[in-house]
Amino acid sequence: MLHQPLLYCSKIATQSTLFAPVFSAGNNAGPCFFAGNSSFRHVRSLRFMKQASGSKSNSEHGVFSETMDRARLNTNNAYGGRAPEGLLEEESSKVIESRASWKTFPGQTSPLGVSEVDNGINFAIFSQHATAVTLCLVLLERGSIDTLDDGMIEMVLDPDLNKTGDIWHICIQDLPRSNVLYGYRIDGPRDWGEGHRFDSSIVLVDPYAKLVEGRRYFGDISMKMSKFLGTYDFDSLPFDWGENYKLPNISEKDLVIYEMNVRAFTIDESSGLNSNIRGSYLGVIEKIPHLLELGINAVELLPVFEFDELEFQRRPNSRDHMINTWGYSTINFFAPMSRYASAGGGSVNASREFKQMVKAFHSAGIEVILDVVYNHTNEADDAYPYTTSFRGVDNKVYYMLDYNGQLLNFSGCGNTLNCNHPVVMELILDSLRHWVTEYHVDGFRFDLASVLCRGIDGSPLNAPPLLRAIAKDAVLSRCKIIAEPWDCGGLYLVGSFPNWDRWAEWNGKYRDDVRKFIKGDSGVKGSFATRVSGSSDLYRVNNRRPYHSINFVIAHDGFTLCDLVSYNFKHNEANGEGGNDGSNDNFSWNCGFEGETDDASIRALRSRQMKNFHLALMISQGTPMMLMGDEYGHTRNGNNNSYGHDTSINNFLWDQLDARKSGHFRFFSKVIKYRHAHEVFSHENFLSKNDITWHEDNWDNHDSKFLAFTLHDRSGGDIYLAFNAHDYFVKVLLPTPPKQRKWFRVVDTNLKSQDDFVLDGVPSIGNTYNIAPYSSILLEAKF
Repeated sequence: MLHQPLLYCSKIATQSTLFAPVFSAGNNAGPCFFAGNSSFRHVRSLRFMKQASGSKSNSEHGVFSETMDRARLNTNNAYGGRAPEGLLEEESSKVIESRASWKTFPGQTSPLGVSEVDNGINFAIFSQHATAVTLCLVLLERGSIDTLDDGMIEMVLDPDLNKTGDIWHICIQDLPRSNVLYGYRIDGPRDWGEGHRFDSSIVLVDPYAKLVEGRRYFGDISMKMSKFLGTYDFDSLPFDWGENYKLPNISEKDLVIYEMNVRAFTIDESSGLNSNIRGSYLGVIEKIPHLLELGINAVELLPVFEFDELEFQRRPNSRDHMINTWGYSTINFFAPMSRYASAGGGSVNASREFKQMVKAFHSAGIEVILDVVYNHTNEADDAYPYTTSFRGVDNKVYYMLDYNGQLLNFSGCGNTLNCNHPVVMELILDSLRHWVTEYHVDGFRFDLASVLCRGIDGSPLNAPPLLRAIAKDAVLSRCKIIAEPWDCGGLYLVGSFPNWDRWAEWNGKYRDDVRKFIKGDSGVKGSFATRVSGSSDLYRVNNRRPYHSINFVIAHDGFTLCDLVSYNFKHNEANGEGGNDGSNDNFSWNCGFEGETDDASIRALRSRQMKNFHLALMISQGTPMMLMGDEYGHTRNGNNNSYGHDTSINNFLWDQLDARKSGHFRFFSKVIKYRHAHEVFSHENFLSKNDITWHEDNWDNHDSKFLAFTLHDRSGGDIYLAFNAHDYFVKVLLPTPPKQRKWFRVVDTNLKSQDDFVLDGVPSIGNTYNIAPYSSILLEAKF
C-alpha cells in the first residue's frame, strides 16, 4: 500500500500578514490561506511517496514538481522593512531549485519538538486525543528572516505511519537546518463538555519549540495581531562559554536577590544606551557595573519566556490600551523572549544574547534566577480564548477541567496548567532542564506555586509529584528553587509548602509583619522579632534552614518602596479596571500626605522610613530580596498593579538614580555590602540563645513599638540593633560591649547622608543612645 501524505502550499503570505491570525470558516485541514492582497504561486503537483512498512531505509524519494506563475512578489517584509524587488524575484527562483525533491521518513517519537537526526529534521508532538495532525512549514529565503519564500506548506501526517502511541512524528530530509518556521494544525473531537477545544483552522506553536518567532519589535502596534510560530537553528556554532568560565555557585545563605525586568531596566533613554540595545539582554550587560556597585549577587528576572505583550489589544476591552510589560502570560516554556533581542534581531539572536547576558552575569559573580510561570498560559478562558498552542494541541491534557469539561481557574487568568498530569509534569521538567543545560541559569522562582500542589481535578496534594521530581532531579540539583506559596484559589502555603528540604519560599508573612511594625502598628513587635530572626515558626522543621525564607518588603506586584511610604491607598485608575485590581491590603503609610509633596518634614520622614525598611531587610536572617528601582526611590504614583504599563511607571530611571547616588543609593549599597561582610546576618542554622540577646522586658505590651537586640559574633564583634516605630524619642541603656571593645555607631537612619552610614563607625557612643522617632540604629563592637 502506498502512503501519500498530503501537502499544500498556501497563497503566498505577504511579509506583513504571515504572522497575522489565521481565521477559517471550515474545520478541515485543507489549504491554508492568509488574508491580504499578496501575489501568490500555486503548487500544481506535490506528492510524497512512502512505503507502507514505514521503514526508513525503504522510503522513496518524493516527486516534487512545481509550476509557478511569475507574478511579482509583494516586497513588504515581515517586520515593516522593504527589500529590492529584483532581488526577491531572483532569490525565489533559486530557492525553488534548491528543493527540487524531498525525502521523508516516518520519523521518531523522541525527543519531542524538532531535532536533527542522521537522515534529516525530525518533528514530534504529543496529542493524546487528536484525530488529525498537519505539519505546517514556511521556508525563508537565503538565511534572511525578513524575506519569505512561497508561503506555507502543509503536510498531513498519516496516523498509520506517523503516529506511535500518542506521539505524532515525521522526518524530512533536505529541509534547511535553519530559517524554517513551523507549526501544527490539529483536529479532534469537538465536544467541549468532554474538555476538548480542537480547532484545525489555527496553526499552533509546538509546545516543545525551542525558539519562537513573532513580531520583531516589542509593542509594535502595527503588528499587534501577529501569529507566533516555532523555528529552529542547527546551523549556528555552539555558544562559546569560554575556557575560564565557571558558575558562581553562591551559597543560599549568602544570596542578596535583586528582582528586575529585562526590558524596563534599560529601555528608558536615561540609560544612555544605544537605541538598538535599550530594553534588551545586551542592554542589561551594560548595566552590570551598577548592580555590582549596589552589592547584590543574584538577579531574579521577571518572565523571559516568549509572551505576547500585546495580548490585551487583540479585542476591545477595558485594558486594550495596555502593554504587558511583566510577561506573566507564557506562550512557550522553552523559548527566550524574542523581542528582548537587540535591534529586532529575532529568536535566534535572542537565544545567543541571552547566553551572553548569563555569561556576563556569571563573570561578575552574579547568579541568574528566572521567574517562571507554570501555573497558566496566555490562552485565557473559554469566553475570550487566545489559542496559540496547548489549548489546540490537547486541552484535556494540558489544563485542569471540572467534571463538565470547563476550565478551572486557580491562577486568576482564566486557565490552570495541569501540572501533575504525567505529560505536563514531564514538559515542565524538560523545560527547567533546558534552561539549566542550554542557558546555564542558576535557579527558578515559581509564580503562584500552590497551583503546582494541585491534582488534575484541582484538589490540593500533600506530596505533589511535580514538586518532588523538581527537588530530586539530578540536573536541577544545583539550582535554587523558590516557591511563591499561594495561588488565586486560596491555597496559602507560606511555611507549609511541600519542600523535601530544598524548596525556599517567598515569605509573605515577613513582608506583612515588617511593614506593619515599621509604619507603627501596635501589637506586632513579637511578630517583627520573629521575622527578622529567621521565621523559625514557619521554617524550623525537618532540615529546613533560615535561608529557605525569601525575605522581602517589596516585590513587582505591589507598591514600590517609595509608594509604600507615600500612599495609604492604591491608585490604579490608569489600569482601566475601576480600581478593582491590585491588593487592598498593602499595610502602607503615606507619612501624613497622600502622594507627592513638597513638605520637607514629610519627605524626610519618608526617606527615613525607606532606610528603616532596607536596614530591617538586610539584617534579617534568611535570604533578602529587593526590587529594581528601590535603590533610588522609584515611584509608580501609587499604582500597585502596573503589569500593563510599558512606560516610566515601570522603567528604571537612570537620571533619578544619578541624582540620588550620594544619598539614598549610597545608604542602600553600603548596608548591602555590610551584610556581606558580617556573617551574623546569615546563619546557616536558626539562632540559638548564644547567637542573640533580646533587650526586651515588654513583650506583652500591646502598645510597645520599640525593639532592640544584639547579634553575637564568635570573634567578639557583636552588633546591636534597635528599631523605634514610635512617634517620639526613645532613650535606651546600651548593653555592655564585649571585653576590650566599645560601641561604634555605624547606622542611624535619622541622620543625613554620609552620617547615616559610617563604615568605620563613630566612637564615643557612651552608655545610652537617644533614638529618634521612626528610626533605627546599628552599633558595632570594635576595639
